[in-house]
Amino acid sequence: MAINVLLVEDDELLVKRIQNHFSDTEFTIEVDPTGADALSIVRQRVNLHGVISLAIIDIVLPKRDGLQLAKELNTLTDIGVIVLSSRDSQADRIAGLAQGADDYICKPVDLLELELRMRALYKRVAVTQDDDESEEFIEYADFKLHPDNRTLITASGVESRLTEAEHKVLICLISNAGKATSREKISEEIGQPDWSPNDRTVDVLIGRLRKKLNDEKDQKRIVTVRGKGYMLSI
Repeated sequence: MAINVLLVEDDELLVKRIQNHFSDTEFTIEVDPTGADALSIVRQRVNLHGVISLAIIDIVLPKRDGLQLAKELNTLTDIGVIVLSSRDSQADRIAGLAQGADDYICKPVDLLELELRMRALYKRVAVTQDDDESEEFIEYADFKLHPDNRTLITASGVESRLTEAEHKVLICLISNAGKATSREKISEEIGQPDWSPNDRTVDVLIGRLRKKLNDEKDQKRIVTVRGKGYMLSI
């Protein structure tokens, strides 16, 4: 079965390297060099056939902001998004995650690493795309979470889709409800074991979850425990 991938990249040499690498695999690479057509391509495939499962997006594009495009794709459908960037600072990685990217790979791109990350991400995306009709929810306090398609429904009925990282953070908090979970532990859960006190990735993800839970002002649901981390109140 073909796995359809949208590659949004204007570096012709890199595009050819990626196409050649995946030519004998189940991944089918479709290219949009500018990002101008990315949304329409994904939207058409959702409505017709050959759903795009993964998108690989360069941050710096001729006609689009790559991070904004990642955010728009994430809200459009259950697509796995990998951001490519020559920027490798912590702030840049946080910005990528904050805009809804599931993974962040720095250039120059190691094609084997890219393939392994694509395969890992596709396993999660495939479950989401196959199980959208399932009605099994995790119910906690005043919200419900669909663990397969990462749908969050608040008490007021507002529905939103969580990114893979947001989903992992929320599951971690639910599993440890009523007690503080350290930033280091949460960082491990999202696949970043090399946490440091200056790493703001977890804080950014918590902020996004609070927004989706409508929990930003009073912070009654996700509580900051000074010196210990975060806790989901019972």
